[in-house]
Amino acid sequence: MIHFHFRPFSKLPEVQMLIFVAFLIMYLVSISGNVSISLVIWINHSLHTPMYFFLANLAVLEICYSSTIAPLTLASVLSTERDFISLPGCGTQMFFFIFLGSADCILLAVMAYDRFVAICHPLRYTLMMSWRLCVQLALGSLVLGFILAMQLTMLIFQLPFCSSKEISLKEISLFYCDVLPVMRLACADTLVHEATLFVVSIIVLTIPFLLITLSYVFIAAAILKIRSAEGRHKAFSTCSSHLTAVLLQYGCGGLIYLCPSSSYSPERGQVVSVVYTFITPVLNPLIYSMRNRELKDALKRTMIRFLLS
Repeated sequence: MIHFHFRPFSKLPEVQMLIFVAFLIMYLVSISGNVSISLVIWINHSLHTPMYFFLANLAVLEICYSSTIAPLTLASVLSTERDFISLPGCGTQMFFFIFLGSADCILLAVMAYDRFVAICHPLRYTLMMSWRLCVQLALGSLVLGFILAMQLTMLIFQLPFCSSKEISLKEISLFYCDVLPVMRLACADTLVHEATLFVVSIIVLTIPFLLITLSYVFIAAAILKIRSAEGRHKAFSTCSSHLTAVLLQYGCGGLIYLCPSSSYSPERGQVVSVVYTFITPVLNPLIYSMRNRELKDALKRTMIRFLLS
């Protein structure tokens, strides 16, 4: 029987408690922020547009994505003894992490396409971005993420994790079951697995990022053609929040998964992983609500309605 345990952030209980409090606050803020955005978009009929449909989907993905990592991490950090996770449990966490993370990245590329159509082809927007297409794009991101996650997880957990003992304990150099740290515990050649991970990273990170960049090149050209300063500001404000989220998500993902596996550093992986599993889900609701006037006004109206009722 093989079990894994996560490497603690610190050997000092006081530091572990501070980390627990910080992570708990970030998790609760991210959940409440993303739930608020989803509910506000659902309640306000003025926000029933493709842009906010994709934003609500992104918020739900962020809730699920955070909940895949945070509860187990919080339990592990708070525990005074080593917490173990079984091989199937580790595989399940890895699958959902890859599935939801991949769908998140693909959905960001879909949102960039939506902004491209809205700004570059405003008169044909409702025709081009029909509700049927929006649902197909949202489902497509989930299906592609599911397929990639299933294939990669099954490939990783076919590796042998050798041990001479009846019950083997393996230490993962992160606070959750990620691909590279688990792969490093295998006692077999992982060249094929590393190549597969690189291909998946290209599909999930590089190709969508290139499509987003191309979309924003056309968007920037269209914005510069707008004569009124107010029109340019409105067009820019609808894109800036999405662009900030893209840079955070793809920047962190690229630092881990697009670098050669031989140069992987557990310490760097720990820091970057904290950013995209805890900090980014907190920042996304703040970025979208602060930079988007329509959403901000809808949040205020909903809060006033709730307080008066």
